[in-house]
Amino acid sequence: MKQYHHPSAEDLQLSYLLYALSDPFRLEVVRKLAVCQPQPCGPLQDGRPKSSVSHHFSVLRKAGVIRTEVVGVTHMNSLREQELESRFPGVLAAILAAVKTEQAAA
Repeated sequence: MKQYHHPSAEDLQLSYLLYALSDPFRLEVVRKLAVCQPQPCGPLQDGRPKSSVSHHFSVLRKAGVIRTEVVGVTHMNSLREQELESRFPGVLAAILAAVKTEQAAA
């Protein structure tokens, strides 16, 4: 069974977090997970090729934004909200609020 590496909260770096969230697709994945989690990869793919989605999820995992757990043959994803909040207080909430404001204005 495949296991994913997830950095510890102490190892999270703000530059990696901001880089991971600088991509519109990855930011949308995080927004969707903030609304409903955990979720399997499929509904989050948005019609993209599996290889592209795998790359984006890898970036999010390495930055410490998401946790991916293997449940049978399904890869369930959730935000590491508590760990991110303890390491970078208010950052994820501010980013998600900005996304919500931008989407409402569009």
